[in-house]
Parts: sequence; C-alpha cells; structure tokens
Amino acid sequence: MSDATIPPLPAGLPIPVSEPDGLSAPYWQGLREERLQVQRCTHCGTWQFGPEWICHHCHAFDPAWTEVPPQGVIHSWTRVWHPAHAALRDHGPYRVALVALPHAGGVRMVGNLLGDPMQDVAIGAAVRGVFAHHPDAQPAFSLLHWRLCGG
Repeated sequence: MSDATIPPLPAGLPIPVSEPDGLSAPYWQGLREERLQVQRCTHCGTWQFGPEWICHHCHAFDPAWTEVPPQGVIHSWTRVWHPAHAALRDHGPYRVALVALPHAGGVRMVGNLLGDPMQDVAIGAAVRGVFAHHPDAQPAFSLLHWRLCGG
C-alpha cells in the first residue's frame, strides 16, 4: 500500500541504492513494485534479512528472494530526538521501529514508524508496510515505512 500522506524526504539525504555487486538489488526493485522481498535459503528454508550471498544457517550459496506480505509486529522501537544526519536537523522527533515479519520466519527489519511521533507504541502491535516512492530522485527509489494497523 502506498500512502500520499508521507512527507517528502529532506534534501541532502543519501539515496539508498544497491551495493555495486547488486546483492540487494532485488529488494530495492521489489519496493519500487510495491512488493516486499526477503531472502530464503532454497536448501534449508531459513529466512534472512539483510541480504547475504550465503545462508546464515547452512552456508549454502545464493539464497532466493521470496515475496512476503508487508505485515509485521513491533519488536522494538525508539523515538529519535537527535538527527542521525544533518539533513534531518529540523525533522524530529520521529519514530523508528524494529519490525518482526511473521510470514518470513520472524526476521526483523528496521524502518520509520509513521504517525504521531509522540504516541507510545506497544511491543507486539501489528503494523503494515507503506511504500513511499521517490520518482524524481536521481536515481529514483522507493522506501518501506511502517504504520500501526488501525492507524
């Protein structure tokens, strides 16, 4: 689900792109297509994120990219008061969440948690992914943010 209410990113932030070797390219391409993909080993079935060339569990090469629903639960979160980058100097506070993906073996990924930054969040609260597209950036990119279900 994309959301037109997501504010634009401040100018000056680095644009997220795949590594020169292309390891995470399928992840970023999936976001542009509003699909969430994480790696799953074709040998042992282990889920993993961030991407690696080998399975974290059995060390087989080339785990497959697998689409999963952009749904999860809050494992942890924080309210950020001090900017992590100079371009965010006038854009706080904001919330960042560590989201566990139940449809991907519970792997976790970090993302912005949309909504009132002063609102408390319950650990275990359900969230859904929100795709934010930045077509005018060079190169164009998309990000995955999280929104509390019902919020």
